[in-house]
Amino acid sequence: MKLLILCEGETEERFVKDVLAPYLENSNIFAIPTNLGGVSKYSIIRTELDILCRDSSAFVTTMLDYYKLPKDTPGKGGAGDIYKIASDIEAAVKSNLSEHRNLLFNLIIHEFEGLLFSDVSAFEGEAKADGKALLKLARIKNSFPTPEHINDSEETAPSKRIKKYLSYYSKTLNGISIAKRIGIEKMAEECKHFKTWLESIQALGQEGAQ
Repeated sequence: MKLLILCEGETEERFVKDVLAPYLENSNIFAIPTNLGGVSKYSIIRTELDILCRDSSAFVTTMLDYYKLPKDTPGKGGAGDIYKIASDIEAAVKSNLSEHRNLLFNLIIHEFEGLLFSDVSAFEGEAKADGKALLKLARIKNSFPTPEHINDSEETAPSKRIKKYLSYYSKTLNGISIAKRIGIEKMAEECKHFKTWLESIQALGQEGAQ
């Protein structure tokens, strides 16, 4: 099955190429990322998805951060816990693009770096991380129910928390290296929404194989 993935930026694109795609190949799902290059309004997302979904030979999904999602995105501004909020947005966007039956719209909660809190020991040796930094990152993780609950303000988003203790942290260099060490299965174990996305992709793969 061919899977086109619209990615937030370069880091997510590399994550798909280097970490997610090799994992999905075991299920005969071949992921091809497209780098959106950041987004300031929903119309940009909609236009790009409309183009990708015209490929009737592929399923299309997204790896877009809930953090800083454009304010005009359908469903944005709802209430509830973060899982309900994300699911409501995903459903609203799917409805907005209802003409495309091959779309699986997905958000990463709250951003890519949230996945890295699935196993903070994987930071060891990266971006000059020392024992004190690892301990502080572990305390952050342990103060939330899951890595996906680490919140999304300008000061407290996962990436901001990492940069606070690892000033040399680079998303595209260290982030991908850390993600490789953690692995998809550990991320899915720790991150419920991410796991649901993976299972939905694998279900599409099984459906396409029939």
